Amino acid sequence: MPAFTAKDVQALRQATGAGMMDAKRALEENGGDTEAATRWLREQGLAGAAKRSDREASQGAVALAAEDGGAAIVELRCETDFVAKADDFVSLVDELAALVAAKGEEAVAERSDAIDDLRTTLKENISVGQVVRFALEPGSELGTYLHTQAGRGVNAVLVELRGGSAELAHDIAVHVAFARPGYLRREEVPEDEAAAERSTVEAIARNEGKPEAALAKIIEGRMNGWFKERVLLEQPYARDEKRTIADLLGGAEVVRFAQVVVGG
Repeated sequence: MPAFTAKDVQALRQATGAGMMDAKRALEENGGDTEAATRWLREQGLAGAAKRSDREASQGAVALAAEDGGAAIVELRCETDFVAKADDFVSLVDELAALVAAKGEEAVAERSDAIDDLRTTLKENISVGQVVRFALEPGSELGTYLHTQAGRGVNAVLVELRGGSAELAHDIAVHVAFARPGYLRREEVPEDEAAAERSTVEAIARNEGKPEAALAKIIEGRMNGWFKERVLLEQPYARDEKRTIADLLGGAEVVRFAQVVVGG
């Protein structure tokens, strides 16, 4: 029987900011003596991790994985570009993406100890950011794209396509990566967001002295331009701006897409 309890481990964690496994090991190494365990953690450089949790984690890496019937994107956040490029950090986010693709979004919890260990080793606030998983319908094609920078993923895209080729699905994924649409179709744009923009556009047109009779047409034209920036199906295709994504699709249908960008 150990000379300490789970409550002792929790108390040591709260007092020192160490990870769970480190706190447990410290008590094991010191016969359950909390004071000695605290000193041991400080000597090993393992105390103070909790204080890092308040620091902003605006850097990181994203990973993309595809398994039979499933695909996933996982974002792992940190504070600095230096840590985001570390081999251990990149390896862990790759592992998390593979787990989520195979098992589901909850699978990230299986590696919580590894995240704690990395937080301690690299001495930064490290946390899981966005997690996305697609379970593909039979007959769907998966399009993926991962933009890498300095050895780690920074911009990941999943596209589920029905009635089209794998090549088309990939082309759309590449487009999404760089055009960054927020919505698939116009109807998905929140009404209050569109209404606010319409009000702004109308005010601008009136301030420009546009004639009252032409206002409706001017506002509609500017709103169409606003939607084109945000709605995937209405965007000009990145490789041929004379065609929209809807034109490119022909008879195919984008079922859904997801994009995760570091710091986004």
